[in-house]
Amino acid sequence: MLAELSIKNFAIIDELTVSFQKGFTVLTGETGAGKSIIIDAIHLLVGGRGSVDFVRHGTTKAEIEGLFLIEDDHPAIWKLREIGIDVEEGMVVLKRDIHVSGKSVCRINGKLVTISSLRELGSTLVDIHGQHEHQELMDRTSHLRLLDEFGGDEVKKTLKEYALIFREYEKLKKELQKLTENEQQMAQKLDLLSFQHQEILGANLQIGEDDTLLKEKKKLMNYEQLYNAIQMGYDALQGEQKGLDWLGLAMNHLEDAAQIDEQFKSLYDLVSNFYYQLEDVTGELRQYLDQFEFDPEKINQVEERLSEIHQLKRKYGKSIEEILEYAAKIEEEIELITNRESYIEKMTSKLRSVEKDLLVEGNHLSNLRKRMAKQLTKAIQKELKDLYMEKTEFEVHFDTGSDFKPDGIDEVEFLISTNPGEPKKPLAKIASGGELSRIMLALKTIFSTHQGVTSIIFDEVDTGVSGRVAQSIGEKIFHISIGSQVLSITHLPQVASMGDHHYFITKEMKGDRTVTSIRTLNEEERTTEIARMISGSSITEATITHAKEMLDIARKKKSNSVPKAEK
Repeated sequence: MLAELSIKNFAIIDELTVSFQKGFTVLTGETGAGKSIIIDAIHLLVGGRGSVDFVRHGTTKAEIEGLFLIEDDHPAIWKLREIGIDVEEGMVVLKRDIHVSGKSVCRINGKLVTISSLRELGSTLVDIHGQHEHQELMDRTSHLRLLDEFGGDEVKKTLKEYALIFREYEKLKKELQKLTENEQQMAQKLDLLSFQHQEILGANLQIGEDDTLLKEKKKLMNYEQLYNAIQMGYDALQGEQKGLDWLGLAMNHLEDAAQIDEQFKSLYDLVSNFYYQLEDVTGELRQYLDQFEFDPEKINQVEERLSEIHQLKRKYGKSIEEILEYAAKIEEEIELITNRESYIEKMTSKLRSVEKDLLVEGNHLSNLRKRMAKQLTKAIQKELKDLYMEKTEFEVHFDTGSDFKPDGIDEVEFLISTNPGEPKKPLAKIASGGELSRIMLALKTIFSTHQGVTSIIFDEVDTGVSGRVAQSIGEKIFHISIGSQVLSITHLPQVASMGDHHYFITKEMKGDRTVTSIRTLNEEERTTEIARMISGSSITEATITHAKEMLDIARKKKSNSVPKAEK
């Protein structure tokens, strides 16, 4: 849910911080007080299009920050992981600054992100619905996904099985397409691959060869320094009055001492071991010096071989292992092209077989969707009836073909007819604002539990209705709040009375500036505000009594509703 919102220097808002709770939150106030401006700020916070017009006059930037609390299995978690952002204790902080220069800076948990990343994440956190907005439910491309979500695990499982076959189908299609390229292209490709394969094989590469050559090169480049070091080491050990002579003398004296006192026996043994080991070292150094000779041609050979390996790395891989892997891969391609006709025949046969399986699974998925569409239609017709639109007809229109797509063989669109005898039309073509609001509310009542968003915001969706329809709208919005946090701007007392929390937004002059503020209403203040919404500015004892009655009725309706789950 949206737990806290902070707004600074945004339109007529100087500085404002507000905390929200779970359930159904109502926002009311006089026209022009800034209720929709708060919704505009939330819209920008989750990636909406910004404008310098939002920056409060006389300031350099507008700042909006929001704290969202989410569960471990929330869809936002996966999107955050994709962009390398960690979530601690289920807290996600979004921040957006809009500078007067037009620059927009976005952050998620303190990390700078692009506006597209913010928008993508925001779509999983907040769903804003205003009377005239063409958002997700108005977009026909989202209808198939919404139907599948309504279908639950049964559709999800079938779609997963279809998708597995579809991926194999697409893979075979691409492989077959490669094989059926024109003769000239295939001949050119075969020549190129054969040349590359021969070049790699001709080099007779050995794994680790380049490391061995680099060590050899280092030794040859430092021949003189190496020879002198070995010679000086040998001279220090071998010869009259040199290291071995002195160590041998020490060994003899310690042997004499040990014959007198046994405690020197261990020292004698230690020195004698050193002596014989150094004698072996000296022999090895002598042998190395006798064989040591500089071959200037050898370094040229090493350089040429390293250059050859470098050229192959530049063309075929970063290491000898990668070059050899590439050679094995193109060897398979050469065989494939050489025996192309045979492979085409086998691949075509396999593709036809997979295509049949895909068609069976696609039809199974389509039939399941059509069954779910009947259930969805029935559920939405009930919601519309509750909203006093019993004559409105809803239809899930299917356009099912034989073309395979990643999500099946169906295209789906939600159609509506608001008057008997009229043809059903796409949602976007419904003219009446009041009708559209109720239809969208009916759809949201069904889909809100499937969309997975943290917060749903209604911005004056009850415009154009009154009386029992307004009461029904309030009850529907409350029902949605059982599964998701709901914030709703309303002018209707019937809707306001159904809220769990009531915020009042005011606008006043401070000095020569207009300032918007927001506060929580207590029970008495709430009664007065609902009375104002009933009668306007003239509040009487009768309207106060009416407001109390509305709140009592709302409490009874809510207590008789399904117990609220943890949201």
